[in-house]
Amino acid sequence: MASDPYQSFGRIKPDKRRAVSPEEGLARIGDGPLADGFLPFGKGLSYGDSCHNDAGQLIDMGQADRILSFDTQTGLLDAEAGVDLQAIIAQCGPHGWFLPVTPGTRFVTLGGAIANDVHGKNHHRRGTFGAHVESLTIARSDSGIREISARKEAELFHATIGGMGLTGVILSARLRMMPVRSLDVVQTITPFDTIGDYLAMAEEADAKNEYAVAWIDQLASGAKQGRGVLLAANHAESGSKGDAAPGHARLSVPFQPPINVLNRPFLKLFNGAYRFSQIRKAGAPIRTSWQSYFYPLDSVRNWNRLYGPKGLYQHQSVVPYETAVDALPALLDAAQKEQAGSFLTVLKRFGEMGRAGLIGFARPGYTLTLDFPNQGERTRRLMNRLDAITVAAGGAVNPYKDARMSPRTFKAGFPDWAKLEAVRDPCLISDYWRRTAIVLKQDG
Repeated sequence: MASDPYQSFGRIKPDKRRAVSPEEGLARIGDGPLADGFLPFGKGLSYGDSCHNDAGQLIDMGQADRILSFDTQTGLLDAEAGVDLQAIIAQCGPHGWFLPVTPGTRFVTLGGAIANDVHGKNHHRRGTFGAHVESLTIARSDSGIREISARKEAELFHATIGGMGLTGVILSARLRMMPVRSLDVVQTITPFDTIGDYLAMAEEADAKNEYAVAWIDQLASGAKQGRGVLLAANHAESGSKGDAAPGHARLSVPFQPPINVLNRPFLKLFNGAYRFSQIRKAGAPIRTSWQSYFYPLDSVRNWNRLYGPKGLYQHQSVVPYETAVDALPALLDAAQKEQAGSFLTVLKRFGEMGRAGLIGFARPGYTLTLDFPNQGERTRRLMNRLDAITVAAGGAVNPYKDARMSPRTFKAGFPDWAKLEAVRDPCLISDYWRRTAIVLKQDG
């Protein structure tokens, strides 16, 4: 988690924002549009500036974190927007229910998961988080508090899912949980030597498994480029469901190192050791705890500090099935040509599920995630190159992982941006929206 209370996870921009309580924020947006505006804020786990509103103020929704009700028979959960996913798991897990979709950390808030319409390792089965939201209660400056759903004010409901907190302050949500026999999973590890090998097995792995994700050795080059391991899993058929108490990080990065610790020499050693450890476990199914499979990095508090005092950029792209065979190697090539090392290099296949939100990121295709320590102009040049490869392949760059994409890149990946702008609450704005959609709107 970010060390500063209102900093984003990438830590590219200094923490100079002001926050008010939910009560004060709701009262003030009710007074009408403000030049600098407000923005709901959860835990600050977005990597870029979609959770920044440096010119205005934040509304600290983390203070509204109650679970309102949970039906152990139907799996319907009602909770305030500031409750985090770990609290939801702790409430529902012992009764045989789990999150239908979960991102790579359980510390994000319910409101943040909806506002970003997050995805997980099972998009091919369950789609995005927003697909499991039954209804929302939001507050708008122009119309007050209202309950919306797919049957009631459907346009606003679908704009709010994936709307990055701009269509109204999410106060609470009703979420349909997923029944499981155990929280833990049975995992099968399959090594592969190239991106082509992965593409040949990815669809079959999705068909057979609830979850599938690949780790890539991003520094491997030449004939070894794109090698990695595919981690496929299903929930175990039996086992304890009573171990879902909120977890605590076993390790911590207690201070900010003066340099980037995750440099190329370290990453070469780490990648080699990790790949070897996974290959040793390949083949036979292995029972794995839900914490280690879904949230491996949650065990290290403030791990983002390892990228050094300048922070990190993350680039997550999605490209269509038909262009992936060329685009994915091109993305890896671009990083290698810049001698840039990515600590977290993850590849997943998105399924055919339709979008839950108006401008959601997840769509049919393959998504590659890379992250790099911020080295100024050199890193931004690489990120622009990755953008260009993605757009040329007919893909999109993830807004809530981004801190610098151009308005043109945003428009190419999200042609329905103007529909979201049309229903945006006039009192709500973010730095991301200012530098992308507002620029597009001003340019006509």
